[in-house]
Amino acid sequence: MASKVFTSRDDETLVRSIQQHGLLAPKGDPKWKVLRIALALSLRLPEAPAETFDDYPKDGGEYALPQLCGDGQEEDYTDAFRALLSVYHDTDLFSTTDDQFVRLLQRHIRRGLHEIDRSWAIGHDFHELLYQELFSKRQQEADHPIEDLTQKLLTSLRQFNIRAEIKRMVDGPRLQSYEAILADAGQLRLLQKRTEELAFDLACGPVSISIGQEPRQADILIPKPRNTWKTVTWESVQAAIPDDKNMRLGIVLGVNTLGIPIPLDLADAPHLLVGGTTGSGKSICLHALLCSLLSRHKSNSLRLCLIDPKRTELSEYEGLPHLHGEAPVQDVSLAASTLDKIAKEMEQRETQLVQRGFKQLMEWRASSDDAPPYLVVVVEELADLLLQHPEAESPLIRLAQKGRASGIHLVLATQRPDSATFSGLLRSNVPSRVALTVQKASESRIIIDETGAELLLGRGDMLLKFFGNFPCRMHGTLLTSTDIRSIVATAKHHEGK
Repeated sequence: MASKVFTSRDDETLVRSIQQHGLLAPKGDPKWKVLRIALALSLRLPEAPAETFDDYPKDGGEYALPQLCGDGQEEDYTDAFRALLSVYHDTDLFSTTDDQFVRLLQRHIRRGLHEIDRSWAIGHDFHELLYQELFSKRQQEADHPIEDLTQKLLTSLRQFNIRAEIKRMVDGPRLQSYEAILADAGQLRLLQKRTEELAFDLACGPVSISIGQEPRQADILIPKPRNTWKTVTWESVQAAIPDDKNMRLGIVLGVNTLGIPIPLDLADAPHLLVGGTTGSGKSICLHALLCSLLSRHKSNSLRLCLIDPKRTELSEYEGLPHLHGEAPVQDVSLAASTLDKIAKEMEQRETQLVQRGFKQLMEWRASSDDAPPYLVVVVEELADLLLQHPEAESPLIRLAQKGRASGIHLVLATQRPDSATFSGLLRSNVPSRVALTVQKASESRIIIDETGAELLLGRGDMLLKFFGNFPCRMHGTLLTSTDIRSIVATAKHHEGK
C-alpha cells in the first residue's frame, strides 16, 4: 500500500528555495508546508494534472502521510484532503485503496511545484504570488444583476461641478463603460482629477477615463464586482486572428472593454515589451501571442526563437518545426550567443535585400519563394537574462534598431520593469508596449511612459500602447494548458501535410 509521496531532486531544490527566499522560514522549518501550498495551487486549476507527474527520478524526497496530511496526528487533515480530491476528480476516494489517493495527491503536489517554478523566481515577492493565485482569483456566483450606476454617477459628477450627459452604458467583461458627453472640453481635466473621489462615492474599484470617439465624449470605466467578471476564452477570440493576407503577423491578445476582440499586426509593432508583476497575466499574454501566430503560419513563413531563462514557461512549444534551433533556449549563456547569431542573420538578410533591390522582407516575400520567413524572438524574462548576461543587451539593441526591415521582431517580457532592465536605447526602439498590473506608478511609466498600470485589476487586465497610439484598455484572453497543447499539436499536424 502506497503511503508516501515522492518528489524529484529538482522539486527538492525548489522547495528549499521557496523556504529560504520565498517564505523566509527559519532553518529546519518543515518542508511539508511548501507541499501543502503546492497542493492548493494545483487544486485551483480546472483540469486534472497529467500522469507524467507520476514519473520522477528516484533521487529526491519522500513524505509520509503523517507529515503531509497529519494522518494519525492530533491535527489530522487526511479526510479533508481525500474529500477535496474526491470532488475534484469526481471519484470516491474513501472507498478505493490508498494507492489511488496517494497517487493523485502526488500528482497535484508535483504540478503545484511546477506552477510555482513557472511563475516565481528568487528576488520576486512570493507572498504576492500566493495572493494573486489563491485569493484574488476567488469568484462566487452572482446573486443579483449588474446595477446601472447612471443616476449615481450623474449625482457624483454634479457634486464635483462636472456637467455631463450620459448617453449610454455598455456592460463589458470586467468594466461598465459610461459614455459621457461633457459640457465643454475644460471639464475633461477636472474629471480626470476626480477619479479617486468617484470611486469612493460609487464604492467601486479604481475608475479610469478614456477619450471617446465623438467631440467632448469621455468614457468613464467603472470596475464590476469580481464575482460578475466574464472570462475571455481562447475560443471567443480565435476566429478574430487575422490571416497573412490581411496582416503579416496577425495576433489577438484579448478584447477591448466592450468585449470586442482587437486584432493587431506584430510586424507593425515592430517590437513589443510586455511588463507586469507576478500573477498579472504576463505569461498568458505571451501564450496568446504565440498561439495566434501558430494558428495562421507554417514554418515556411514564420520562425520562432524562444528564450526562456525560467526554463519552464515555454517548454510546451518544444518539438515545433517553427523553432529557430531544436528547442526553446533555456540556458542563459546559450541565449546570449543565440542573440548574437540572430543579429548576424539580420545583417545577412540586409545584404540579400540590397542585392535583390528590396527595402523590406515583405517585398521579397511577395515577389519570390526563396525569401526567408519572418522571425519572432521572444524573451520570457528579460531581467533574468540581462542580470546574468549583461552583454546580451547589445544584440537586442541592434535587433531593435534594424530588425524590422529584415522581418525580425522582438517580444520582450519582464516581471521587473525598471530602467536597468529596459534601458534608454531599448526603450527608444521598442515603441509598442503591453502593461499589465504593476505595483508602482514608476513601473507603469517605464512600460508605457505614463501612469495607470498600477490601477489595473490583475488577471490579464492590460493597457496596450501600440506604435504611437494612445494606451488602450484591454482584457487578455485565457489560454489553458489544454488550449496550448491543442494548438501546438495542430501546428505540428499541419506542418506534416
